[in-house]
Amino acid sequence: MDQEQAYQWLGTALAEARAGRAEGGIPIGAALYGADGTLLGRGRNRRVQDGDPSLHAETAAFRAAGRQRSYRGTTMVTTLSPCWYCSGLVRQFGISRVVVGEAETFHGGHDWLAEHGVEIIHLHDPECIALMREFIAHHPALWNEDIGHE
Repeated sequence: MDQEQAYQWLGTALAEARAGRAEGGIPIGAALYGADGTLLGRGRNRRVQDGDPSLHAETAAFRAAGRQRSYRGTTMVTTLSPCWYCSGLVRQFGISRVVVGEAETFHGGHDWLAEHGVEIIHLHDPECIALMREFIAHHPALWNEDIGHE
């Protein structure tokens, strides 16, 4: 996968993150792309909006994609390094690649995924970093709740 395509697909996830922020939620977005480049599903963290602690961005994109016969060759694109819950989803269903917008504000399970054969493309995207830094500065309690810290 080339950088241009990775950034294009990240744009879909960023649009979801911005929408989540506008709704008063946690600004994390994701998208799941098929092996042929088709957008299968997109979503955003809706824990706050829906009162559902399991509705992370990657989970929302995965659910929106609907049932697939196989996830081999698919790419999960996320604005933030996936937490352990979402990393488990990637491993459980055999998603082949994860494009990570940033891992400076939160270093999730992407190293573990790489150790288990998942291709990781880390973009170090300045907009993703700024979006999360701003959110964390203004909503530290909500952020700590989201990542499971007290």
